[in-house]
Amino acid sequence: MEFSVNREVIFPVLNKTNSLVKHRQTLPVLGNLLVVAREGRVTITGTDLEAEIKTSFEAEIKQEGEVTIPARKLLDICRNLSDGVAIRFKVKDERCTVTAGRGRFALGLLPAADFPTMDLEEGGFDFQIQEGQLKQLLEKIAFAMAQQDVRYYLNGALFELDPAAGLVSVATDGHRLAKFVTPLDALVSEKRQAIIPHKAVIELKRLLGTSDDLVAIRLGERSLRVAVGTMTLTSKLIDGRYPEYERVIPAYNGSAVLATVETNELKRALSQTAILSKGEKYPGVRLDFAPGVLKLMTRTSEQEEAENEIDIEYTGDAVSIGFSIAYLIEALGAIEESRAEIRFQDGNGSAVLRGLGAERETFVVMPMRL
Repeated sequence: MEFSVNREVIFPVLNKTNSLVKHRQTLPVLGNLLVVAREGRVTITGTDLEAEIKTSFEAEIKQEGEVTIPARKLLDICRNLSDGVAIRFKVKDERCTVTAGRGRFALGLLPAADFPTMDLEEGGFDFQIQEGQLKQLLEKIAFAMAQQDVRYYLNGALFELDPAAGLVSVATDGHRLAKFVTPLDALVSEKRQAIIPHKAVIELKRLLGTSDDLVAIRLGERSLRVAVGTMTLTSKLIDGRYPEYERVIPAYNGSAVLATVETNELKRALSQTAILSKGEKYPGVRLDFAPGVLKLMTRTSEQEEAENEIDIEYTGDAVSIGFSIAYLIEALGAIEESRAEIRFQDGNGSAVLRGLGAERETFVVMPMRL
C-alpha cells in the first residue's frame, strides 16, 4: 500500500477516528486504525467494539491495500507536522513508513484481517434529519444522561419515533430529565424506541456540525448507524426498557405557579452563588420566589453563606425550593431563548424549565432537601 495526502486533509480525519481508541487495550489491534486505500480514496476506521467511526478522503494512491496503523502515534506525528505538508504512506516489510518533508517515521503494523468491524444491520427504520437539527437535539438532552449507573438503561439517551410527534429524545439520571421533540418528514407507522449509549451520544455531539446537510440514520433492533458526508458512526444499542418518562414530567397545567426570568442573568447569579459551594459533596441552592424578585442562598458545611437576588416576573405566593446548583445551571445552559420560564406546584415538587415559548423542550429538576 502506498499513497500521498496533504496534512490538512488527513489530520481532521485522524482527530475524528482516534476518539474511540484507548491507550490501553486488551486487544492490541484496537489501539490501531484500519487504513484502506482503494479506487482513489482512503478510508480510516477506529473502533472500541461498542462503537465505530469511519471516514474517508481522496488521495493519490500508487498502490492499493489495507493495514492497521498505531492510532495515537499516527495522530501525534501529523499533529506536529507543518501546515500544508504532503505526507506519504508506504507499507513494506511489515512496517508503514510515513514521510513528510525531511521527517521519516517507521511504524509497526498489524494485519487488517484482525481488525473487528461492525456489520450493517439488515432491516431497521431509515430516516433523515438535518445535521444541525440532530446536533441541537443532542445538546438539549446530553447533560441529563447518567454515567456508570447500575440502572444501565439510564446510561444513554432514548430516541423514540412517534407517528404524531416525530423524533422524541429523552435523557434522565433519575434526578433530572431532559426531553426535546424534533419534527420528522419520515412516515412512522408505529412507536419505535432505541436507547443510544452515552459514548455514542457524546461522539455524535462532538462530530456533528450545524449545517443543513441531511444525515441518514438507520435505527435497527441492535444498532444505530448515522451517516453524514464522508463520516459514518455505528454504535450498539443498550438492550433494556426505558422508564415511562412521561410519568416523571409533572402535569401542572393551569394549577402551576409560573416565574419568568432572564436566562443568562439567572445562570450568572447561580454561578456566583456556587463559588462558595466548590468542594461540597452535594452543592445546593435555595430559591426564594417572591413577587418580582428571586433570592438565591447557599450555605456550606463550614457555615459560609452566599446570597444573590435577581428580578423576575412572578405574582404568586412566596415559595422556597432547594435544588442542585449544577442541575439548574446545566438545564439553563440547554435553553437558547433569552428568557426562561419555571413552573412548579409548591416547595416540595419538581420544577419544569423551558425557554419562553419553546414548547418542544422540557427540563425537569427534582427538589433537594437543604
